[in-house]
Amino acid sequence: MPIELTKTAGGIPVLTEKIPYSANAGFLVAVRTGSRDEYEGIYGLSHLLEHTVFRETKTRTSFEMAKEMEGAGGELNAFTAKEMTGYYGITLGSTADVAMKLVGDIVANPLINEKDTALEKEIVLQELSMVKSEPESYVHDLFEENLWDGNELGRDEGGTEETVKPLTHNDLRKYYDERYGRPNLAVFATGNVDQDEVVRWAEETFDPMEAKVVNERTAPFIPKAKYTCTEHNSEHINIGFGFPLGKLESRERAVVKLMGAVIGSGTSSRLFQNVREKNALVYSIYNDTHCYSDAGYVSAFMSCTGKNVIKSLQETAKTYSEFKKNGLEKGELERTKNLLSGAVARSTETTDNRIYRMCVGYMTHGSVSSTAEYLDLINSITEDEIMYAAEKYLTSERLNITVLGRCGKKVQEFDAQSLEI
Repeated sequence: MPIELTKTAGGIPVLTEKIPYSANAGFLVAVRTGSRDEYEGIYGLSHLLEHTVFRETKTRTSFEMAKEMEGAGGELNAFTAKEMTGYYGITLGSTADVAMKLVGDIVANPLINEKDTALEKEIVLQELSMVKSEPESYVHDLFEENLWDGNELGRDEGGTEETVKPLTHNDLRKYYDERYGRPNLAVFATGNVDQDEVVRWAEETFDPMEAKVVNERTAPFIPKAKYTCTEHNSEHINIGFGFPLGKLESRERAVVKLMGAVIGSGTSSRLFQNVREKNALVYSIYNDTHCYSDAGYVSAFMSCTGKNVIKSLQETAKTYSEFKKNGLEKGELERTKNLLSGAVARSTETTDNRIYRMCVGYMTHGSVSSTAEYLDLINSITEDEIMYAAEKYLTSERLNITVLGRCGKKVQEFDAQSLEI
């Protein structure tokens, strides 16, 4: 379905994707502020604020909002990322007005008082503690912290226990007043929605909000090779193995995404077959490629026992190296294109996935393509483009490795510079 872009009288972008046959309607308001935009030394503001606004608005308690939304057959939720914060509601098409009303109330009229902030802070602190107890997730945070060391992109979206504990409702109110408003807002709608109604809602609810601060971001430098071990009392060792990227344009982002998938997505991929199936070195291994507005990375994450760490690193490096040396095998590119196309197509089956994809594309890169346009782009990529990207980005000089677990002396002292790619 085509995505229509209009703007409110106040200049707020409104993107709508009307799907007449859909039973659902989804609405998302994104704020261009996230963990990389927080005040120096005061981290976790975006995430704690995202939690706290659900506690109470000027007209509703959290329980009243929950009853109203669930009574309309819907869900009300939010997320915090490095470059944005998003609030969304998904309901039946027949109760779309309820979703708009509640999302608008949360974004435009939060109370943010001392009691609610204190209560929600306790929940956020529990969440942060839980992340550290889940090494499969925690290794992603550590990998980015090490990769972007010295730049705000390395901050965890939720902050840390040390930075969240001192935060007060006054900190949240100041941050809200400065960041929440035009031109930091964008509105998204998909499903059984009416574009004119969405624009009117956005104008009435959000046009009066004006931000005092428009975030200025510092693009990270491309880091040199780095090897980091962090001790963690977990049964397995978890590893992030990746390469940083600079700012990429639309086609190059798609090329890198496809390259990463060839190497590490799915059970027929090179990493899965070489490191897991043929050598039984890891329990799991998979590709993870991510692009921010001005940087990104292509990586592999894996989990193994302590005795297999060094062999796993060596076999992973060998897999990347042989890919660069030998190129694509017959049928490999077509198979991976089909794999990605299938994953994208399946993701469009849910309203929340569709609206999240619209939001991330527009807020991160300033544009968003329809599903059909994106699939056409993927299918147009050539082998030469893939191999050019591999030579450019998959190098020993860029290799960053994070090891999390009971590392031991041998792993800690491993010479990662011996890995040739």
